[in-house]
Amino acid sequence: MKRDLYIDFAKGFATLSIIFIHTVFWSGQFYIPTELRVLSLLIDVPLFYALSGLTSGGNVEKTLYRLLKLQITFMIFVTFLFFLDYLFKVFGLNLFGLAWMQEFYSTFGAKYVPQNISSMPQWQNLGNWYLHQYTNADTFPVVMGSFWYLKVYFILTVLGVLIIRFFPKHLNWFIALCFGLTALFNLMPQYYPSGQVGYVTLYLGIFLLANRLKGKKIPMHWVLSLLSLMLIILAVIYWNEGKDYILKMNKAKFPPKALYILWSSFSLITLFALYNRLKVNKESFVTYIGRNAIFFYFAQGISSSLVYFAVVPLKEQMPWWILMVLIYIMNIVLAVIIAEAMKKLDAFGWKTLHFLRKKTASG
Repeated sequence: MKRDLYIDFAKGFATLSIIFIHTVFWSGQFYIPTELRVLSLLIDVPLFYALSGLTSGGNVEKTLYRLLKLQITFMIFVTFLFFLDYLFKVFGLNLFGLAWMQEFYSTFGAKYVPQNISSMPQWQNLGNWYLHQYTNADTFPVVMGSFWYLKVYFILTVLGVLIIRFFPKHLNWFIALCFGLTALFNLMPQYYPSGQVGYVTLYLGIFLLANRLKGKKIPMHWVLSLLSLMLIILAVIYWNEGKDYILKMNKAKFPPKALYILWSSFSLITLFALYNRLKVNKESFVTYIGRNAIFFYFAQGISSSLVYFAVVPLKEQMPWWILMVLIYIMNIVLAVIIAEAMKKLDAFGWKTLHFLRKKTASG
């Protein structure tokens, strides 16, 4: 079956958007206006859940095998991250001392300065990462700060493919249930559940809706009507609540509340509108990123941490928008380099696992 380059392009574009979000929300906190940081959330992780729905089927075995491969790739990556973080601490403590290390970590902001930096490996952190409890990686704080997406992805993909496989005639009911519960949680915030429930409820609904639209083309008058409705609702919110309420957008993202859901709906509607309309016929840098999106997602956490060390000395030297463009380009370049290294590391990790399996297999 011929690969749909529109899906790759959309994934690549969404990945570049994530890099931009993590550029302006992490190191950008020191110099970028809040208005632009809020605007960046227009194109965010809900697109990835929708794209997963567009490409998913009801093959449970194939999906579980794909998720198992992703889990192993994730474990290879975090194992590398663990030893990189640990070796840096050992090197820093022995050569420069605790005070220097704490000053180094203060680059990320006061709340990311560890009080106790041990030269002993904290194996429990690696175990927690394997099990998707994302305790902070001190040297690369953005990595674990962006991994919340992965846990939700695992949960909703398993639930989603089971629903598609065993309840194909009831998809509309499950979509209504997901969005109905999301509406209930927002209308009665005292009942908004803690943990992953709020995330999975909304994003599973998006996943199933996207699967329902697989292969279809949404009429343009529906697209225009929905976009107009979203704009009217946003205008009413702005009129009644004011600018300061909208500037709290990031707080409405964790867990997803009505304001963030409304904001991210613009990109979701656009994605579905262009699906089966916009033809992407040639490979490009963006489609390459989309085809390797998971490695770029891993890489951007490291690169978004590294760019702090360019932002801090430069933020007083030039206008904020010039610095933002420079840091974003730097972030993309670093992410490309790291993603390519991650691909090679992943290949080496898989070869090592295959070698160990052969050597330990009984005759």
